[in-house]
Amino acid sequence: EGRYHAFIDGSWNLRPLPQGGVIAAVALRAMSDALDDPTQRLRTMHTLFVGQVADGELDIEVDILRRGRSMTHVRAHVHNPGSSNGHVTTAVFGATREGFEFTELRRPLVPPPEECPSFRDPPPPGVPQFPPNPFWATRVEGRGALGVAPWEDVEVRTAEQATWYRFDDPPWLDGGECIDPFAIVLLADTMPGAIGQRLGPTERPWFGPSVDLTVHLCGDCHGPWVLGHNTARWAGDGYASVDMALWDGDTLVAYATQISFFTFLDGG
Repeated sequence: EGRYHAFIDGSWNLRPLPQGGVIAAVALRAMSDALDDPTQRLRTMHTLFVGQVADGELDIEVDILRRGRSMTHVRAHVHNPGSSNGHVTTAVFGATREGFEFTELRRPLVPPPEECPSFRDPPPPGVPQFPPNPFWATRVEGRGALGVAPWEDVEVRTAEQATWYRFDDPPWLDGGECIDPFAIVLLADTMPGAIGQRLGPTERPWFGPSVDLTVHLCGDCHGPWVLGHNTARWAGDGYASVDMALWDGDTLVAYATQISFFTFLDGG
């Protein structure tokens, strides 16, 4: 009871570990099973990336911290067998309650996905071409809708971008009515791109691993395309604060925040 086993293959990898959001989704699936209450759905989750989790075999330990009639608090630890540290996720599942409705965020006006360049398109002649990460090549397609390409040099740069996302194998629920909300959590963990928009090309190649990930689930996604509006709010001391709003049409599906840190690929 409360102990689960899973397997993640290498197609989910990003530099070079599985994307953190898919590990969080595994934790949430185990939490939902342990909760076993279809009246309570995921409302918010927070993951701390305490230790690295590699592809392959996974162990998940789930603890029900507090079970209520309309709200339950759950914690899960995902790690590779034999490793003491991994990803620690806490989440709140809650039933529908009486309240009020409004959305203050606004979706940006962008071209439709069919008019936007895909991450899978080759770069222009003369631009170095790197082997694509398996995650972007086989699992999730991204199409840039707002911002500039990594190789472009412009005078004014903003820490803002928007990207269309689509799963190659969409995880539909309810006979194709909506996308699994745990998969929406996966899409939220794609935030360092806004930092790249602000910095532009740099002399030292860098990467922005996650310190944490917080996602608030707001609505259902009837997809298949999801628009991610991503901004970087601050960078300093080797860290950066970023956020993401995920939209299905004019419906806010999720809002996420994250602290990432800078690591340099030249060994710095």
